[in-house]
Amino acid sequence: MQRPLFLRQTSIPKSLGYLIIMAPRSFFCMRSNFLFGSRCWMTQFSTEVFLKSISFRLFSVKCGNADSESSENEELLNNLLTMGVDVDKAKKRQPGVFNRMGTKEQDLKMFLLSKGASKEVVASIISRYPRAITRTPESLSERWDLWRRIMTSDLEIINILERSPEAFFRSSNNRNLENNIKFLYSVGLTHKCLCRLLTNAPRTFSNSLDLNKQMIKFLQEVCLSLNHNKPRDFIGKIIFKNPFILIQSTKRVKTNIEFLQSTFNLNNEKLLVLLCGPGAKILDLSNDYVNRNYTNIKEKLFSLGCTEEEVHKFILSYPDVIFLGEKKFNDKIDYLIEEKFSISQIIENPRILDSSISTLKSRIKELVNAGYNFSTSNITLLSWSQKRYKAKLKKLNIE
Repeated sequence: MQRPLFLRQTSIPKSLGYLIIMAPRSFFCMRSNFLFGSRCWMTQFSTEVFLKSISFRLFSVKCGNADSESSENEELLNNLLTMGVDVDKAKKRQPGVFNRMGTKEQDLKMFLLSKGASKEVVASIISRYPRAITRTPESLSERWDLWRRIMTSDLEIINILERSPEAFFRSSNNRNLENNIKFLYSVGLTHKCLCRLLTNAPRTFSNSLDLNKQMIKFLQEVCLSLNHNKPRDFIGKIIFKNPFILIQSTKRVKTNIEFLQSTFNLNNEKLLVLLCGPGAKILDLSNDYVNRNYTNIKEKLFSLGCTEEEVHKFILSYPDVIFLGEKKFNDKIDYLIEEKFSISQIIENPRILDSSISTLKSRIKELVNAGYNFSTSNITLLSWSQKRYKAKLKKLNIE
């Protein structure tokens, strides 16, 4: 006897399969002489078997994997929650870690505790850089030993990790780290300079060796172009003043050097002094940022009657003023002018612009109440450290 048309082994398009699955069962129970004649009971029975097989084939593998994945994640999540990790923060930062098998959160915890970290610090490190739990104990131990060639204690390393866990855990390439340490020592950087690099710009040691070599070679060329015959000394001074320079492109640094030389019309000797001193700090800034802030400073001071020579003297005496965005710079200048400070007082004491407006307000009020005369006295104390300022204020109040 020939099989009914519905039961023949034919290929069913995927879209039709979904239609069949979602169709109401009553649809298949309808009597239809056109297609099935009087064998509706057979159609009803075969439809149930067909739907069950389709459903099983479509979903059985996926559900099995989901259950397995859920089980793995549940164990990891439980471990992290027990350790006090902020799981929500960790998921936002590196969600892919939570899909990995064989994470080593317990090994990481024991390793860091053995180095003097507290449980809270361990939890904070994982919360902010969850990829740390993928590092093997062997790799961690080797990397720690390499860091100890620079840092003098485990506690110093813990402090860096607490502030910037990415510094230590971003890379597991310990050979690259070792090669970078050897190279930076070989070009004349002191232990103190490497310690400063590791503390402030640890990404330097995650750079490829070639990338660091490119920047060092560029700085050597700059030194020689300025007729300075001590490139090791030049490089050491610039990197110590600006430890972030090695994580920037040579193009950015070159453009900023050219900006300083052309804008302020500096000869080789003056440019050399600037680069080895306060000017080094701005070399890693965005070129657009430097130009925009310089233009704003110039226009603001011009509007207050300053000459170009005075503007240049102001910036060269304290290049850090370039770090101030347009609004902050303008607001501080406007406030000081409102308080009857002359523009000449301000440009002769540029460091006072480091203080926030709220600090300036409170100090000016306190000093005036103590009888301090800003028109005849130095205004540099507006930028003093809090400890030094309080001591001066106390002395004024006693007098």
